Amino acid sequence: MGVSTDTYADWLRARGDEDLRALFAARPELITPVPADMGALAARASAASAVSRALDRLDRLALNLFEAALVLPSPIAYGDLLAAVSREPSGAAPIREAVDRLRDLALIWGDDDALRVVPGGRQVIPHPAGLGPPVREAFAAYPSDRLSALLGDLGLESVDEIPGRAGALVEDAGPEARAALDRLTWGPPVGRVDGARRPVTLATASSPIERLLARGLLAATDDRTVTLPREIGLHLRDGRVFTDLRTTPPPLGGTARAGRLVDRTAGGQAFTFVRTVEDLLDRWGVDPPGVLRGGGLGIRDLRATATALDVPEWTAALLIEVAYAAGLLARDGDHDGPAGAWWLPTQAYDLWRLRDVQRRWTDLTTAWLLTDRAPGLAGERDDRDRLINALSDEAVRVSAPQVRRSVLGALADAERGTAPNADEIFAYLAWQQPRRGGALRERLVGWTLREAEAIGVTGLGALSGHARALLAGGDAAKALAAVLPEPVDHVLIQADLTAVAPGPLVSDLARELALAADVESTGGATVYRFTPTSVRRALDAGRGASELIDLLKRHSTTDVPQPLAYLIEDVARRHGRLRVGVASAYVRCDDPAVLDEIIADRRSEQLRLHRLAPTVLASRAPRGELLESLRALGYAPVAESPEGSVVVTRLDARRAETTHGAYEPAHHSQVGGVAGPDDSVVTAAVRALRAGERAARTTAPAGAPPRSPAMAMVQQLRQAADRGARVWIGYLDQQGQASSRIIEPARVEGGFLTAYDATRAAVQRFALHRITGVAEVDGSP
Repeated sequence: MGVSTDTYADWLRARGDEDLRALFAARPELITPVPADMGALAARASAASAVSRALDRLDRLALNLFEAALVLPSPIAYGDLLAAVSREPSGAAPIREAVDRLRDLALIWGDDDALRVVPGGRQVIPHPAGLGPPVREAFAAYPSDRLSALLGDLGLESVDEIPGRAGALVEDAGPEARAALDRLTWGPPVGRVDGARRPVTLATASSPIERLLARGLLAATDDRTVTLPREIGLHLRDGRVFTDLRTTPPPLGGTARAGRLVDRTAGGQAFTFVRTVEDLLDRWGVDPPGVLRGGGLGIRDLRATATALDVPEWTAALLIEVAYAAGLLARDGDHDGPAGAWWLPTQAYDLWRLRDVQRRWTDLTTAWLLTDRAPGLAGERDDRDRLINALSDEAVRVSAPQVRRSVLGALADAERGTAPNADEIFAYLAWQQPRRGGALRERLVGWTLREAEAIGVTGLGALSGHARALLAGGDAAKALAAVLPEPVDHVLIQADLTAVAPGPLVSDLARELALAADVESTGGATVYRFTPTSVRRALDAGRGASELIDLLKRHSTTDVPQPLAYLIEDVARRHGRLRVGVASAYVRCDDPAVLDEIIADRRSEQLRLHRLAPTVLASRAPRGELLESLRALGYAPVAESPEGSVVVTRLDARRAETTHGAYEPAHHSQVGGVAGPDDSVVTAAVRALRAGERAARTTAPAGAPPRSPAMAMVQQLRQAADRGARVWIGYLDQQGQASSRIIEPARVEGGFLTAYDATRAAVQRFALHRITGVAEVDGSP
């Protein structure tokens, strides 16, 4: 291209627009904000923090090659780099790709015959490939008198001569000293020893470490630390930078299963997960748990929810956190308010419930993949031994979304239907992202695997087809619909007051049956049991006896047994005969004999009832307490409003009055990978950088700014705008100081000139009365 590439900035300047677009797409932090010019871009890209962030994205092979480039003399030819890291011809192609990727990321630069590491790379990795600093750097801290004594004792002129005599010096030090070197050879290259800086000579050295120090094979960097110089380490490694350079990730084995079995198993889990979220929010809509003063959900409420849903506590935390992330659950109220603060379903939940099961699943799964909350932390303790509650701020981990994507990406890389075990996943991710590790990451990986199984992302440990479609940005709902269990709209009602659902029920029937009966057991078939309490619950929600019996007749494959019909009719006959209102509370009944029975019952003494009229009893107890007490006595009262109408309770009576998580059908474009800048943003950044470069090189002609008559000046500017020409103007600022500008006029109107100022790489407005003159620029079209 005819551009000098003697420096890193020059090399970036010589890159093509496509190369820069690829760089910014992979490292978006470099254009946040856009640098002024290539010099600023080079400074930002070579900063230690930026280099470290880029290295975090590398796999083991690319990282090892970067370390090798740090170790070998700079600049290094590609052929020499290849020979230093691998002696296997089969590894040449992956190494070529990795080197090209490092160059695309601007972590190494230059042509193949002179590759260099980005400035700042040596600050990020202090001991590349487990090797210490060069011998000259290792002995740089030695006082001149001590260094002279060391070299004189060895008969050398400079420390640079020590590596050339390494073989003889190591052999002369003895086998014990060689054993000490072997412990440092493959890293780390530093060791701890007392009195490291004590003066020693060939004659006075007695211990193995002293013999190594006296021969310059180890350098004392402080009073308790010794370092193995890089050249000595390479000699001990026989010139090899790595023992074994792995060019491919470790294999993902595991149990292989039929893809159809995996998909159907995951489909069943997905259906169960969606229905359990619905069950959770229906329950909390009626009986919401309170919000802790510190935020979050109390551990007792979490355990009660797990018991009610018949799931482990970690699954309950997952259900709650995913519902919150999807905008279906929110905090409502204020602790200082009269009603307190509660966790309630949002109004978005009612819209979500109208969607197909498969689309509800994609909404929940997308929320799980993108949330920075870690449900697995619920119930554990933090570094200060404080309990971490579900829905609390302490459950946030910013790395959680990236770990989930990495784990699912690893499962997607395995053969279809293969279920790798956790150890294989850990090893695979350690190769893919070697600089991202730690105890939290390992735990997040384990949590992701078990949560993926519970949600239906995996089946029998293997990634499902609908999850693959979701990660690839395809139609996951369509793929899931093909493997979802077919909902049934019928049950088998038995004479023992139970109903057996042979499969997952359609949504409406499931809700009605859950209202009128209690779930006794789940599994391949769900068993519901009708009891007086469950029937009364349906009646309290506004259902009638005939309505319940008709519902069961429509959806039962057998006739409704007489015992069940008698149960419903008996509860309905007694239901509502008593009316409880506000006195503090009162009891009203059209049959005075029933009220006589209540007063005569010794168990009702605590209610402090007294008769106001033949059909009315008054009580000092609150209405809610009076209702529950009468029900405990075997009656079936209903609440009455001040107007005398029956108060009907409904499952969806309460919703959070909040805008959190305003529901919209989920967009899945960011699920498959880390979100990067839009192409338009990258293109604009490249254009801005090029303009900044031109501005940095653009200078006004020598001499005083031009001067022109006012009328001729305006005419010249309009002609330049029509031709797209570049002109030289003189311009007075507000203090009257004259400056020269090179501009491209665009429009002259209203006493102002709008033009692109090439000297400042920006569009500017110039007041015409401040322009002193206009002149043509040499070479302007």
